Amino acid sequence: MADPISIDNLPRCPWPLREPMLTYHDTEWGTPVRDDRKLFEYLILDGAQAGLNWEIILKRREGYRNAFAGFDPAAVAGFDAAKIEELLLDPGIIRNRRKVESAVNNARRFLEVQKEFGSFHEFFWSFVGGKTIQNHFRESSEIPAVTPEAEEMSKALIKHGFTFVGPTICYAIMQSAGLVNDHIVSCFRHAELTK
Repeated sequence: MADPISIDNLPRCPWPLREPMLTYHDTEWGTPVRDDRKLFEYLILDGAQAGLNWEIILKRREGYRNAFAGFDPAAVAGFDAAKIEELLLDPGIIRNRRKVESAVNNARRFLEVQKEFGSFHEFFWSFVGGKTIQNHFRESSEIPAVTPEAEEMSKALIKHGFTFVGPTICYAIMQSAGLVNDHIVSCFRHAELTK
């Protein structure tokens, strides 16, 4: 078994080596989220992360929060072409046209899913039967990048018109939002999240 990272005498998964990753790992990653606005935040951030390091996105999280109306999907759905051009000049976010346009498109699709299912989280959690999949990985190398559930989620989101929602992105959101517990078993968070 790989030695977990130990900072402050707490055994952790090996990937959070510094801030903001430490706080994210210790307080957020893997915690079940059934709040639509928070899930929309993950949808925007994980879409922006495609091809980049997650640490880069976490460092710009406040920039994204400011640029995308506090992650209010109704507000973002109303962004027009002029607002998109304004966002492409914002140094607080990743200024990639396709990703910015995707965030606006996904806000509109998000509202449609909310209307159809009553909430986005009901739709989202349906891919894991409404409860967290408790994994028991001993090493981070055992953690998959994609699972059948993430593939099904990706297909469903694409069918609903979402973009930047491939299976790898979907699995990253599932990990963030606690649909799966992918903390290694020696990490202090694994036990906390299996209670």
